[in-house]
Amino acid sequence: MKILVVSQYFWPENFRINDLVKEWVTRGHEVTVLTGKPNYPDGQVFPEFARAPERFSDYEGARVHRVPMLARSQGAMRLMLNYLSFVIGGCLWGPWLLRGLRADVIFVYEPSPITVGIPAVLLGRLKRAPVVLWVLDLWPETLAAVGAVRSPIVLRMVGHLVSFIYNRCALVLGQSRAFIDSIGHYCRDRSKVRYFPSWAESLFLQADGARAPEVPPATDTFSILFAGNIGEAQDFPAILDAAELLRHNERVRWLIVGDGRRFEWVKGEIARRQLHERVLLLGRFPVERMPSFYAHADALIASLKADPTFSMTIPGKVQSYLLAGKPILGMLDGEGASAIEAAGAGLVCPAGDSQGLVNAIERMAGMSPDERLAMGARGRQYAESEFDRDRLMDRLLAFFSEVGAAASPRGKSP
Repeated sequence: MKILVVSQYFWPENFRINDLVKEWVTRGHEVTVLTGKPNYPDGQVFPEFARAPERFSDYEGARVHRVPMLARSQGAMRLMLNYLSFVIGGCLWGPWLLRGLRADVIFVYEPSPITVGIPAVLLGRLKRAPVVLWVLDLWPETLAAVGAVRSPIVLRMVGHLVSFIYNRCALVLGQSRAFIDSIGHYCRDRSKVRYFPSWAESLFLQADGARAPEVPPATDTFSILFAGNIGEAQDFPAILDAAELLRHNERVRWLIVGDGRRFEWVKGEIARRQLHERVLLLGRFPVERMPSFYAHADALIASLKADPTFSMTIPGKVQSYLLAGKPILGMLDGEGASAIEAAGAGLVCPAGDSQGLVNAIERMAGMSPDERLAMGARGRQYAESEFDRDRLMDRLLAFFSEVGAAASPRGKSP
């Protein structure tokens, strides 16, 4: 099968689309990627790419084409220009870069923004290929939830754009079951809306291996690890409130691994609240290094702000946490909380409830090592049952075969 991937983010940036592309190539499919220049999350083009961009034109056997685009930066306006520049680059340069390419299916990876679907829809028309869109972030709901857009008129306009894209896709996949109704609201044919969750990379099975040297050794501590994006949605004000409530508990320490738009704010708050002895802000590391940081953790924390949109979301880190076999502390609502509770893999409190998180931490810290070990084992078993990588890969390829069979075999041209 000839698969064309359209994604604003791709290797050497850390996203699950990298794993998908590698798997498809391994299974013998011909994969081509249309993406931008790697600059996520801090808006600086990766130095190794800037020095030798030609080294990044092939990924595990997949051909990679990169369109011109404006790098990210702080501020809503610059971020919107970043999104718009990929649309322009994809629509103007994409057809030229992909001239002569035949595609059986076009796959769109959408963790945000939804605008990534615009060049994909255009290419779908030009290539006469069905478009499959994987929705990991709901628009316009997320824009309202994080306060990026407050104008009802602008939100309605974004809704029209979302509807335009969804209705020109052969399939629209939602990352949680709760996404289905929201997607269906903008999609005339609800039969093409399907559930397709994320998975955890098998490397997280190594979470009890060698420990990262960047983390200072400590005895008689209960270490809580947060790994991933440090943004608005993760509700770091509530996390730091909990850390402040526990400042006098010398046994508890917090390890924060990751980066994002709120990194500098979190760094400033740690200093202002004088939490530097209890909260270690370790920075960003490649995904391959994550198990070595997980190895330091007695518990892993997943959080999302209190909002109906976020309650429909299962944070991607939850699947990784479950597979790692570590107990989970959840400060979130809805689908993410339900997954942790259904697995019996940890303790959950409502989104934004700092005192509830403190109570859960004290309760978990008071458990015996065997009790926490059993929690982690249940989580791993649940991940292997509900979010098995190989089965999900098979399901996605079955979706591709479905839309390919439904597409007219006549008149296909580059």
